[in-house]
Amino acid sequence: MPDRSVIGKLWGVSLLWGCNFVASAYMLREFSPILLSFARLVVMSLFLLSVAAIHKSLRKPTPREWGLLLFAGIFGTLINQLFYFKGLEDSTAGNASLIVALAPIATTLLSRVFLKETVTPLKLAGAILALIGVAGIVLYGGKSFGASAGDVYLLLAMLGMSVSLLFIRQLTNALSSYEVTIYSTVIGTVLMAPAVGVEAFQGNFHWSHHVLTWVLLVGVAVIGQGLAGFWWNQGIAVVGPSASAMFMNIPPFIAIVVGYLVLGDPIRAAQIGGGILILAGVTIANLKPKQLRKAEVGA
Repeated sequence: MPDRSVIGKLWGVSLLWGCNFVASAYMLREFSPILLSFARLVVMSLFLLSVAAIHKSLRKPTPREWGLLLFAGIFGTLINQLFYFKGLEDSTAGNASLIVALAPIATTLLSRVFLKETVTPLKLAGAILALIGVAGIVLYGGKSFGASAGDVYLLLAMLGMSVSLLFIRQLTNALSSYEVTIYSTVIGTVLMAPAVGVEAFQGNFHWSHHVLTWVLLVGVAVIGQGLAGFWWNQGIAVVGPSASAMFMNIPPFIAIVVGYLVLGDPIRAAQIGGGILILAGVTIANLKPKQLRKAEVGA
């Protein structure tokens, strides 16, 4: 039986990641999107590098690994974060969490195209169901029919994350997920710096003058991203990736409820319906034939 403390940490990760969407939407009221993204990445990079310095556990990558890390940083940190915060500025925390939840399905489809991985009927069925769900959210998640610019940006952010996972899969054959996270995050942070300069040049650069908002930013970066990431990796190691993946179904609904309570974001029928389809699709895509047979027998 898995350690209860590990299960508790996985529940904690779900709660933290769900609240992260709401915290990010709140901070966007006082920060310009690119500056907020960069500031959070800087804090997270410093935290990860501090942990690595204490444990002295980083291995120097090979030239090929540096190349893969560069692309992982470009797609998973630079592109993902740029479009995520730009999209969140014009969308809601609930929509963001649900669209990001599509990432495992998008990664499966991209793996089929670029890595020639086999897509099972279950994965295909799950992908179709999830895509219908995200289409409903994007087209009907606002006040009227039609995709908002914010939701389109969030879709691009999700795709950036999904593409980065293709490079991370290759990297984890030699490097630990811990090392990949540190290197790719730091690389993405460095690449983000010119974007902040462009934002300032365009006159869109502004930051919070409230200490509590900066404390929230540091807390989100260190606890909500850094510490939660370590807990997540521990959960995968102890209970396995399939069981851990089920906890990814929780953050979207936490984001919707907390967004309603804290930010006053409306809860729309399209979010609930689309969210159920997305999470059902992800669950079906992660089922194995043995699990399906057991479910049928139990029925």
